[in-house]
Amino acid sequence: MIVVFPKKETAANIRNILIRSGMDVAGVCTTAAQALQCADAVDEGIVICGYRMKDMMYSELRECLPEAFEMLLIASPDKWSDGLAEGVIGLPLPLKVYDLLNTVEMMQQEFRRRKRKRREAAKNRNTEQKALIAEAKSLLMERNHMTEEEAHRYLQKSSMDSGTNMLETAQMVLTVMSGTV
Repeated sequence: MIVVFPKKETAANIRNILIRSGMDVAGVCTTAAQALQCADAVDEGIVICGYRMKDMMYSELRECLPEAFEMLLIASPDKWSDGLAEGVIGLPLPLKVYDLLNTVEMMQQEFRRRKRKRREAAKNRNTEQKALIAEAKSLLMERNHMTEEEAHRYLQKSSMDSGTNMLETAQMVLTVMSGTV
């Protein structure tokens, strides 16, 4: 989780609530730019933020975040009465600790469910699909001097960032790098 509020005290208070409840917090930020840097360091997560940071609105931050991130907006209901963007859940002010913890737990359960689903899909690949992914890894290793682990990680991260599965990402890599497929 990444906590982003223009007032460092607010962000620190929310972080402390989460940590006391046994949740991991990857970063506490006062600007959206800092939050994006934290997001680059982790593959997926939840950004907990206010309506406006020092450098951008929550909606702009959401657009800049990779698809693997969700956002929990804590703001006055009138700020989001027109509706929220996809991947954003709203919690009204004044904030109740119970509501915060329950909402974050619900979001984490959804993450775990999606991760399990991705793992099951990976196990169910046929030999042709596995060969395509292996070919993409091999090409990345050869052309970009990566280890097999680095090539695999690159395909994983690229697929999460683009919102596609690893097979589709491997096909894109092969198409771009070899000009055929």
